[in-house]
Amino acid sequence: MINEIESCIGRRVDLIYVDTAGKFSQRRVDFFAIRNGKARVFDVNKRGFRTLSVDRILAVQL
Repeated sequence: MINEIESCIGRRVDLIYVDTAGKFSQRRVDFFAIRNGKARVFDVNKRGFRTLSVDRILAVQL
């Protein structure tokens, strides 16, 4: 899965994410970087930058 996520850098993707409380969300994001298990993304719908834990990203679609 990490290789698939790394291939998203520089692209807009849809993803499914689960937060620490176990809540699932679907997001459309622009991927900027991955470092130390964290993904730096711009959430298109929320119009802001987010830092997501890579291990909580369940699926990505280009």
